Amino acid sequence: MSKRKVKDAHLPIGECITQSLIHIYILQLQKHDGYCSQKRCLFRHLLELLKRTAVHGESNSVLIVGPRGAGKTMLLKCVLRELLEEKEAQKNLLQVHLNGLLQTDDRIALKEITRQLHLENVVGDKVFGSFAENLAFLLEALKKGDRSSSRPVLFILDEFDLFAHHKNQTLLYNLFDVSQSAQAPIAVVGITCRLDVLELLEKRVKSRFSHRQIHLLSSLTFTKYLERVQTQLSLPDDFPDTKFAEDWNDSIKTLCEDKSVEDVLQRHFNSSKDFRSMQMLLMLCLSRVTVAKPAIKPADLQEASRLCFADAKANMLHGLSILELCLIIAMKHLNDVYEGEPFNLQMVHNEFKKFLQRKSNSMYNFEQPVIMKAFEHLQQLELIRPVDGSAAKTQREYQLMRLMLDHSQIMEALQKYPQCPTEVKQWGMSAFG
Repeated sequence: MSKRKVKDAHLPIGECITQSLIHIYILQLQKHDGYCSQKRCLFRHLLELLKRTAVHGESNSVLIVGPRGAGKTMLLKCVLRELLEEKEAQKNLLQVHLNGLLQTDDRIALKEITRQLHLENVVGDKVFGSFAENLAFLLEALKKGDRSSSRPVLFILDEFDLFAHHKNQTLLYNLFDVSQSAQAPIAVVGITCRLDVLELLEKRVKSRFSHRQIHLLSSLTFTKYLERVQTQLSLPDDFPDTKFAEDWNDSIKTLCEDKSVEDVLQRHFNSSKDFRSMQMLLMLCLSRVTVAKPAIKPADLQEASRLCFADAKANMLHGLSILELCLIIAMKHLNDVYEGEPFNLQMVHNEFKKFLQRKSNSMYNFEQPVIMKAFEHLQQLELIRPVDGSAAKTQREYQLMRLMLDHSQIMEALQKYPQCPTEVKQWGMSAFG
C-alpha cells in the first residue's frame, strides 16, 4: 500500500505534462463559471423574465447588447442552465436558436424553426399564403389541447442586427407580434453588438418590441487581465503530483512578473479584451511545452504573440512569384502617384515597362498573356478587387481595380521575401518615397 502511494506521488514527467495540459484545458472550458456572480443583477433580471415565459406562459422580448467577448452568450447560457433545473421548464420549454450569419433570409429561418421544433411531418406539403400564416400554424401545432396549455417557445436570435436587413423584417415583425398579442407563450431574446440596433428596426417592428435591453459592458482592467492569465495557466490543488504542480505554479507566477511578458500581454489587452483571443494565445504557449522543456518561457509567449498578430495578407505575399510582386509594386506606385485612384491592367503594365526600361534587364521581359495570368492570380487571392459590379461588360485589360494592401504590408513582404532581387527591392523602396 505504501509503495503504491509513493508511486502515485511522483508521476513520470511526460505524464505530469499531459495531465497538466488537460487540467488547464478543462479550466479554460469552464472559464466563465464565476461569471454569473459578477453579473448577478443582470442574471437575475433575465432569469426572472424567461421564467415568466417558461413557467407562467407570459410572452416577453428582450435584447442583450454589448461588445464581442463581453459575455452575452455566456450570460444567456448560465440563465438557461439554471432555468432548466426547474421541472416544469425542463418538461415544457422549447428552444429555437437562429443565427443571422446562417439564416440569411426569412425562408431559410422558417425552415430552421420547423426543423428545430420537429414539425416537418406536420407541415408536410402544405402551402401557406404568408409567413405569418406559416408561423401561426407552427405555434398552433405545439398546443397540447386547449389554448391555455400551449408549450412555451424561446427564440434566441444571435447576430440580431443581421435579421433587421431581411426584406420587410418579416421574421422580426411576426415574432414580436406573437409575443405582444399573446397568441402563444413565446420569448424572443436577441443578442447583438450594435448599440444602435433599435434604429435599424422598421416603425411597425419597433412598436411591437418591448424595448427591454440588457447592456453588458466590459470593465476589465489590465491587472485583472494578468490575474486571469495566471489563473488560467495555474494547476489546481488536487493535481495528482503535488511537487510538479507547485513547481509549475511557481514558474507561471515568475512568468507573469516578467517585464517582456507584461509587454506582450499589454499589447493583447490593448488590441482585444476578448477572452477567446487570450485563450488562443495561451493555448499556443501550452503547445510548446515538451518533456525536455516542461515550463512556459517568455520566448514562448513572444512567439505565440507573433503568430496571433501575424498578418495573413503580408504572409501571402511571400509566396508570390517575382512577376506578381513586381505588379504589386507597380500598383503601389500608381496609388502613390494618383492618390488611391483605381487602376487597370494596362496602367500597371505601363508602369512595369518603365521599370524594365530603366534596368534594361531581359530577365523580366514577360509576354502580355503571362502578365494577364499573373494579374488574374492576384485577383483570385483577393489582393486586388474590381471597383464595381459592371466589370463583366469591360475588357479585362481595362477593368478598374483597387489594391487591398497598404504600405506596411508591402514593405514587410519586400524585407522578408526569399532571395528578392536587389533591383526589385530598390524599385519597391522608391515607390514609397
